[in-house]
Parts: sequence; structure tokens; C-alpha cells
Amino acid sequence: MSYLPYVIGAYALFVAVFLWDFLAPRLQVRRELRAARLRAARERKPVDPAVELSR
Repeated sequence: MSYLPYVIGAYALFVAVFLWDFLAPRLQVRRELRAARLRAARERKPVDPAVELSR
């Protein structure tokens, strides 16, 4: 009886979870920084009431 498939699967799962734990926070920080930049750009831009309400 060989445990090789089990060991390979366990290591593959470990690597997948390890990579996710490494990448997920970085992706979240990037997303939040982008949202903050967009919010700051919106707040910096002057709002013209005539243009804002026209359709």
C-alpha cells in the first residue's frame, strides 16, 4: 500500500493554502488603496451643479 498520492495531495493543498494566505492580503490592500485613490480624486474634482444634474 502506497501513501504517495495522499502525500502529494497533502503537499499540493498546503502549497495552495500557503499561496492564498500570502496573496489574499496583498490583493485586498491593493483594492483598498485603489478605492481610496478614486475617492480622493472624486473629492478633489469640483462639482458643477448644471452638469451634475443634466440628462
